[in-house]
Amino acid sequence: MKLAFSTLGVPGLPVPEVLALASAHGYHGVELRAHPEEPVNPGLGPDERAATAAAFEAAGVEVLGVAGYVQVAAGGDDAAVIEEIRTLIDLAKDLGAPYVRVFPGAVDGQEDADAVAARRLGTAAEYAADHGVRILLETHDSHRTGADAIRVLGPVGHRNVGALWDVMHTWLGGEQPQETYAALSPYLGYVQVKDIVSAQDTTPLALGAGVLPLAECVEVLSRHGWDGWLCWEYEKRWYPDAEPLAGLLGRGREHLSRLLNDSA
Repeated sequence: MKLAFSTLGVPGLPVPEVLALASAHGYHGVELRAHPEEPVNPGLGPDERAATAAAFEAAGVEVLGVAGYVQVAAGGDDAAVIEEIRTLIDLAKDLGAPYVRVFPGAVDGQEDADAVAARRLGTAAEYAADHGVRILLETHDSHRTGADAIRVLGPVGHRNVGALWDVMHTWLGGEQPQETYAALSPYLGYVQVKDIVSAQDTTPLALGAGVLPLAECVEVLSRHGWDGWLCWEYEKRWYPDAEPLAGLLGRGREHLSRLLNDSA
């Protein structure tokens, strides 16, 4: 498995500094948070996109994915949601990223949420296929478990639409790692790892310092021969008082490497 981290952990950090951290601490890739407040977002022009892609290539670091904030199950007009997904796909293609992240985002009691999300993702899938990008639905908010996600992904039935397994949300949803893997394995793009204080306090911690079943997750993936990406999503942006990620990256890579060795 290859290791990456998300720029959610280093909010606003310029690309050269992000690449310096990845190179210094042995990470193979970076997931780019594609929010307007970040240096890399859909508002970048062609020259800026090309320069960003060239910087990653020169550093020998991959752009794992473009993490957008589209809510594919939310109410409103289909066309606006699909267009937002397409803008993320365009950005991913220009940066050489294989994945785009989207959220479910249904509201409580929304009976048509699965169908709405599947319809929109199915429509966007052809555009994604034409651009060599996969759209990944993250286990998050209204669809936080693997069982929730496959209610959407099954009906879509397109190879360019898959799943992003966020280990915190599936755990908070009461799902065991083996259950999540069994549900998502036909669709799995990559896995977001993290650690937190408790179910009641999701303040981010160094990997291995909290309650999330990271060892079990890695063991399940290894046992089934999965060889994709593990991406550390450290939610510094939402917890400004959390310890800076830069000082944790080295130990985080070492912890993940130990888990991989132990599960081999």
